[in-house]
Amino acid sequence: MHPLLKRISADPNVCFGNPCIRGTRIWVSLLLDRLADGDTEAALLADYPQLGAEDIRAALAYGAEMSRERIIPVELKAAA
Repeated sequence: MHPLLKRISADPNVCFGNPCIRGTRIWVSLLLDRLADGDTEAALLADYPQLGAEDIRAALAYGAEMSRERIIPVELKAAA
């Protein structure tokens, strides 16, 4: 597992269980969409000051793993 993936979490009680940057409600897919649309890392960091550059790289690493069509292990929290 890529070490950056430790920055990703999926909790069924947060954002419908969508993968997010750990400790935030920022969806990995949002970051990937914005990067795909041409936004820069600097623009994302300005819009989301709670993120670090490593978080953006974690989103890219997650997207790369997903493209391999295999199960990506991320920490899941049990539904309360």
